[in-house]
Amino acid sequence: MPMKAITLGQYDKLPVDFYQQKDVCTVARALLGKIVVTVINGELTAARIVETEAYNGMVDKASHSWNGRRTERTEVMYAAGSVSYVYLCYGIHHLFNVVTGKEGVPQAVLIRAAEPLSGLEHMLFRTQKKMPDHSITRGPGNFSRAMGICAVHTGTSLLGGELFIVDDRLRIPPSRILATPRIGVDYAGEDARLPYRFILKDNLYISGKRSQNTQ
Repeated sequence: MPMKAITLGQYDKLPVDFYQQKDVCTVARALLGKIVVTVINGELTAARIVETEAYNGMVDKASHSWNGRRTERTEVMYAAGSVSYVYLCYGIHHLFNVVTGKEGVPQAVLIRAAEPLSGLEHMLFRTQKKMPDHSITRGPGNFSRAMGICAVHTGTSLLGGELFIVDDRLRIPPSRILATPRIGVDYAGEDARLPYRFILKDNLYISGKRSQNTQ
């Protein structure tokens, strides 16, 4: 399992302008290769994003904010981009989303999978694994658990020091990026077929079936 030490202050955090771009799919694609960092109780973990899904706000039937829906849980989606939206799925999995767009435009990007870089010992403890394997950060629930991200982090600024995303200037060739339909949103009808999921082709940490990861 490839690892690369990450030091606080070594790389630049993504700026507000990155998160507040108009097109949520542009942000979802651009997040591939960026590094999520958590510093929780002094424990640093970092992982490189390899799979994302875009949720296009009010016009997207797969989005929690479709048709202008607003609840106590989803209100954070209407904030200005650069905060986190973390919700509990099936009462088990905490799913980490990056809120994007301008204030009042409820778009978000789900981080579905990442490749561990630093803090593997903390990831193993949190996931109760004895040995690392590719499932440790494969899938949005596993990713959040390994990184220590839970619902209490919803609304957390991604410009702060506990949960943030950095750019180590790795550039992903366009030929390595694949856009596919999202996973598990069959309820969204025709919107379920939109190519709003972005993956790094052939990366061992991406989730989904083989048929969902080919073009």
